[in-house]
Amino acid sequence: MGKACSADLRERLVREVEAGESRRGAADRFAVAPSTVVRVYAWYKQSGSLEPKKQGRPRGSGKLGPHKDFILEHVKRAPDITMPELAALLQADCGVKVDPSNISKFLCAIGYSYKKNTSGIGTRAKRR
Repeated sequence: MGKACSADLRERLVREVEAGESRRGAADRFAVAPSTVVRVYAWYKQSGSLEPKKQGRPRGSGKLGPHKDFILEHVKRAPDITMPELAALLQADCGVKVDPSNISKFLCAIGYSYKKNTSGIGTRAKRR
C-alpha cells in the first residue's frame, strides 16, 4: 500500500491549482504524478480537508466479520472444535464457504490461541 503525500505538499498542490495552474503543470512543478494532483484536489473539493483518506480495509468487513458471533458461540460451546468442523458448520448454517486456515487466522486476530495440554489434547482459549 502506498504512503500518503505529506500535508505541506498537499497544501502546495491545492494552492497551485487554486491560483490557476493546471493540474499537470502543478504535477511537473512538484515532481509528482498528475493523477496525484487530480486525486488530492478532488478530495479537497469534496471534503474541504487536506488530510489523506484512511487506508486499508475497515476492521470486521471481511468475509467472516458478519459471522463473528456464530463462530465464537461454537468455539465457546466446544473449545476443542477443529477448523474443518467449524468451516463445515459455517457452510451448512450460514452458506459461507471458507478455508479452515482463514477461520484460524480470524480467531487469532480476535485474540484466541490454540494450546495443547500435556496429554496432547488442544483447546482454544482467549489470550490474556
